[in-house]
Amino acid sequence: MHPRIVDTLKRNQLSITDSRKKILEMFLQRKGALAHADIEQQSGEEFDRVTIYRTLQTFVEKGIIHTIPSADNSVRYALCKDDCSEGHHHDNHVHFMCDHCGTTYCLDHVTVPPVVLPSGFLVSQVDVVVSGTCLKCQ
Repeated sequence: MHPRIVDTLKRNQLSITDSRKKILEMFLQRKGALAHADIEQQSGEEFDRVTIYRTLQTFVEKGIIHTIPSADNSVRYALCKDDCSEGHHHDNHVHFMCDHCGTTYCLDHVTVPPVVLPSGFLVSQVDVVVSGTCLKCQ
């Protein structure tokens, strides 16, 4: 088990359960984002669908992972950087989704450009997802 797993759970004042350890380990081992179905498939029958959903929601709320919308209205999840915290996500980067293999990458070095809205509008979140062909699929 990766030493960062227990530290992350303790730092976020979460109980150290088998499901939380296993799901967090999946994120640490994977370069790209994960969908609920990916986690369900990798865990086999070890955890039920509701346990996975609740774990993902808890991780989002605590600033451990962030959501990434996709064109098919599903949601993918990726690890947050260390500056995210409960209720305060700072994932102001572009996401890239490969049209061929389906992998979603966080492009941390590519920031979301500022969006200027008309007077009276307030931004709560800006998501930029770029699709194309990743390096592996070229």
